[in-house]
Amino acid sequence: MTSNSINRRNVLIGATALTAAAATAGRAAAQANAGAAAPAAALPARGEFVIRGANVLTMDPALGDLAVGDVYVRDGAIIAVAANVDAPSAEVIDGAGMICMPGFVETHWHLWTSSCRPVVREDNPKLGYFPVTATLGTFYQPEHSYRAVKHGLAEALYAGITTTHNWAHNVRSPAHADAELRAMRDVGIRGRFSYGTPQGYANELPMDSPDLARVKKEWLPDNPLLTLGICSRNIGGGTSPGRGLITTDMAKRDWGAARDLGLPITMHTSSASPIKLLEEAGLLGSDVQLVHALLTTPEERQILAARGTSYSTAPQGESRRASKVGEIQLGELLDAGVKVSMSIDHIANSNCDCFSCMRTLYSLYQHRMPDPSKLTTRRLVQLATIDGAIALGLDKQVGSLTPGKRADIILIRTSDPNMALMGDPYDALVNLAQPGNVDLVVVDGRILRRAGAYTALDYKQVIADSGQTASELRALAKWM
Repeated sequence: MTSNSINRRNVLIGATALTAAAATAGRAAAQANAGAAAPAAALPARGEFVIRGANVLTMDPALGDLAVGDVYVRDGAIIAVAANVDAPSAEVIDGAGMICMPGFVETHWHLWTSSCRPVVREDNPKLGYFPVTATLGTFYQPEHSYRAVKHGLAEALYAGITTTHNWAHNVRSPAHADAELRAMRDVGIRGRFSYGTPQGYANELPMDSPDLARVKKEWLPDNPLLTLGICSRNIGGGTSPGRGLITTDMAKRDWGAARDLGLPITMHTSSASPIKLLEEAGLLGSDVQLVHALLTTPEERQILAARGTSYSTAPQGESRRASKVGEIQLGELLDAGVKVSMSIDHIANSNCDCFSCMRTLYSLYQHRMPDPSKLTTRRLVQLATIDGAIALGLDKQVGSLTPGKRADIILIRTSDPNMALMGDPYDALVNLAQPGNVDLVVVDGRILRRAGAYTALDYKQVIADSGQTASELRALAKWM
């Protein structure tokens, strides 16, 4: 009898747990499937505060830098930057022993792949990033996209990124688009959502331009932190078929639909460079951002500079590619006058670390270029801040600590062991700093991280949800 009662109790407990799990999954699915009209998550209010006594790097050549200075913020805007700001009613944030600078602006990140981290293996080709994401991507439900994007954005805030470019090349339905946008809105980050076609999508089919128009209508008017674009499938015979491969005629259709809506375009150019093909088709322009500059020729770089087309480099991933795929051409692009920015790409088998990205670019430049001194550490911090804002068309709003711009600001501790006895702040940011040194993260005047802790985001729940997504995807793919 005792044994039976124990077994019955265990069954009841198990049933209750399953019911609770189902209810939690149902709530998550409803949340992810909700559109723009659904209530946004609660975020900290935009208040009035002054950061005092910090080493201020404005990234504004007209303002310069302050070895010791103040930054005054009110209602989400930067009001003043000076050696001593008079703001008697403002909350004081002690910036002593810290670098105060604009938040990082990264310009290309496949946030939906963040939940693939438990599966991807760098040392196993069968479980590499591309085969895993191409396979698991076909099983994504909207709630999976929501959770994965939120996971990536949690790491973005941890690392001091205040603006991101969500390169969403797995939009499987309108609900998936809404889920990713909702994750961005709920976290409170600034960014562009680039709408793409899903994994496994037929190259002969156009992208869903009617839903693109719907997203613009429903999401953009009431969400000033969000902008919209498209991420195109690859074009030309030499590009990777793993991310789609379309003709120039299909590109003209997809890109034309985006341009009719006034939206920018981004595309990978891994492997053989398609730049001359794009130029001959009349597709290049200042509204185009290309990603992965590895095999461009001098002639192509001249074309890019003339057209105002920008390039995003993802140094952590690009530096791991085989030499036959090409080399990171930061020096060549800068010398040619091409607009360049920096990106994370993904965190499936690397972490979100703009400091490491700058460090990698610096090391490779010094290794490859005939005059290593041409690239300064200050120029690299510019690449990671104001240049990113320029690439995303947001430089009038963010990217520098300029009065009148929105308050996207980070504080970086210089008293931590890896930063202590800092000399030049730019040299320290590029050569010494780590994400763990980021103390304060402000987006649009909202303090989203303070003293190294999230102020609104439930990080443990975010990671639990992302882990659950990985388990569900593995089961759906029968990889358990």
